Amino acid sequence: MRKYIKSVIGLAAIGLVITSCDKKEEKEETNSEADSIILEVKNEYVPDKRVALFEVESYKKDGKLIVKGDSNLPDAVNSLRSQLAAKNIEFTDSLHLLPEGELKNTSNAVVKISVANIRSNPAHSAELATQATMGTPLNVLKKEGDWYLVQTPDKYLAWVDQGGIQLMSDSEMEIWLNKPKLIFTNTFGSSYIEASDKAQVVSDLVAGNVVEIVSEKGFFYEVKYPSGTTAFIKKDEAKLYPEWIKSLDPSEENLVNTSRSLMGLPYLWGGTSSKGVDCSGFTKTIYFLNGIVLPRDASQQVHAGKLIDSTRNFEKLIPGDLLFFGRKATDSTSEKVVHVGMWIGDKQFIHSLGNVHISTTDTTAADFDEYNYNRYLRTKRILPDSEKVIRLSQSDLYGKIDAQK
Repeated sequence: MRKYIKSVIGLAAIGLVITSCDKKEEKEETNSEADSIILEVKNEYVPDKRVALFEVESYKKDGKLIVKGDSNLPDAVNSLRSQLAAKNIEFTDSLHLLPEGELKNTSNAVVKISVANIRSNPAHSAELATQATMGTPLNVLKKEGDWYLVQTPDKYLAWVDQGGIQLMSDSEMEIWLNKPKLIFTNTFGSSYIEASDKAQVVSDLVAGNVVEIVSEKGFFYEVKYPSGTTAFIKKDEAKLYPEWIKSLDPSEENLVNTSRSLMGLPYLWGGTSSKGVDCSGFTKTIYFLNGIVLPRDASQQVHAGKLIDSTRNFEKLIPGDLLFFGRKATDSTSEKVVHVGMWIGDKQFIHSLGNVHISTTDTTAADFDEYNYNRYLRTKRILPDSEKVIRLSQSDLYGKIDAQK
């Protein structure tokens, strides 16, 4: 379940404090025409602020109009400048297209620990927004102290501390992408300083971790982390990345088997790994381990794939279909998607709520899930070729597959 009420209220409160302070110290008034143009540009280019950055405002200081803010969208910034000019609005341009400064040369990063926690604000006390597993490439947009604003492959924007990532220049990133890799396939595990599971542990590992392969030694692979750390991983707990890609088959059986391998996993708000998952993090993890990257949140995943049902006609469903739950639209309120699970057949779906478990839609069963049955909205079938998902077999996310063979 992904809710944003607390974070939105918190951010709004912070924004009010900052805005009121700024007005007292330097802001004389706003420019309604400029504000209107800013809003129009934002509505056009940023339909979902979770995946696009456009934080821009206008105000007057000493009688001069200031247009100030950050964005990672060149087209939006250029459109704003053009529209302001077309209206003959004179302004001081304080717009920043990210990344800028020193980050222009190191605007890439790769997750270097088993699971990086990515938060809504640059602080360890901030809400966990999402996670990224080792080897995941990130775009780096901004730095505040020891924290970096990053964008994940599914376009999600949030903050990660420097301990979780390895910054890279474009050339360093290109080198890393072209290195041969393997993917850890066990749900949990460890790497070691020597080719023995009796040796000192280097780090923990989770399903989906991607690392560079250096050599083979008996029953182990010697690997290198994005940080440069070397370690040994059991061969029977990993696969060479090109071989894994070739073996991928997001069939009904494989999706169900993957979901069941995570049974009992604890619910973790923002979790997207086998250390803990929220509802959409669970479905995201299932599909990722079968070669498909889904959007992050339930309210984003609902826009992917093909509509199968919206009337509780569960006979239409096949294993792997995603069921969405929440608040239905009324005359006065809009629909709100807050939960997602995956159909596994036999009138059952598996989901993360409290922990990963199986629920039934059978109204005659003793363990009938009446709560979710009553808030059911619709079911979507994920299509691998949908523009809303990334199919790893057709992506260079972890480097060109041919270059790794």
